[in-house]
Amino acid sequence: MEWVPEIPRWRQVYAAMEQRIADGVYAPGARLPGILDIAGEFGIGEVTARRVLRELRSAGLAYMEPGIGFFVARLPQAPDA
Repeated sequence: MEWVPEIPRWRQVYAAMEQRIADGVYAPGARLPGILDIAGEFGIGEVTARRVLRELRSAGLAYMEPGIGFFVARLPQAPDA
C-alpha cells in the first residue's frame, strides 16, 4: 500500500477495509482478519490495527464477539428502485 503522508495511516487502512467490505471480499457475517493479521498485512502497529477495527465497529460495519474476534455486520438491503 502506498501511504498518503497527509492522511493518518489508520484512516487509510480503514478505507481499504471498508472497500473490501463494500466489494464483498468480506461478506456479511464473515470474520475479519485479527489485529496481528491487519498489522502484518499493512505494515502498521497493533495499536493502529486495533483502532481500525474499533472504528469499523463504531461505523456499524463490524461487530465484536468477545474472545472470538470481529465480524462483518449485516448491512441493510438497499430498497429496490
